[in-house]
Amino acid sequence: MLCTALGIVLGVVVSLYALFELHYFLRMCLCVVSARYLKKRMHILDTGTVLGLCLTNDIDTLLYHMNNARYLREIDFARVDFYERTSLYRTIRSKGGSVVQGATTIRYRRFIRPFTRFTISSRIVYWDNQSIFMEHRFLGGTDGFIHCIALCRQRVMQCSVEDVMATLLKSGISVQSAPKKVPANTTSSTECLEKVESGTGVDTASLSKPDLPPEVAKWLEWNDISSASLRSEC
Repeated sequence: MLCTALGIVLGVVVSLYALFELHYFLRMCLCVVSARYLKKRMHILDTGTVLGLCLTNDIDTLLYHMNNARYLREIDFARVDFYERTSLYRTIRSKGGSVVQGATTIRYRRFIRPFTRFTISSRIVYWDNQSIFMEHRFLGGTDGFIHCIALCRQRVMQCSVEDVMATLLKSGISVQSAPKKVPANTTSSTECLEKVESGTGVDTASLSKPDLPPEVAKWLEWNDISSASLRSEC
């Protein structure tokens, strides 16, 4: 009887792995639980970080560095962590909206070797009324070298991004540690909030939308050209 039960359980597990990428779903659930219940909350303009480790199931056929596709997969986990800790996803849902990945561009600068630790830093660099633009950096665990950098466009539907961001900017969620890097025209949100709480005053523009980065402007231009070209083929 016990052998039969164990055989059924094993068969179910094998079937799940055959039909779904079970490891991905399990890790995604772990990321959500960790960000929601174990990690500290962040302000929407802060930089979030998650730790990573290149394992044997992350490497390519050459066996000495991380598979290029795995970088985008790791960004998925980092993005979910950022969404949960800043309440970005919950705020979008509360306004009747939804969010999807609209575009991604990625640059590989130096490969990550097996069993090497790295950190992914994630921050919002710009937004318009329809999209949120996030930057993700893969930093070396020892030297902080930027191994890879990605720019992602999150398309928000059924609600206004400006409305969502205005709500989050006014939320006043303070954090215990300041981000490693913030947009050039902004002050650390932690510092700003501390000034507000202490009554010393702060320029409200420092907690407003960052200027459009030049690389994002060029990227948007490329996307528009690509869209126009594709529409002309239809």
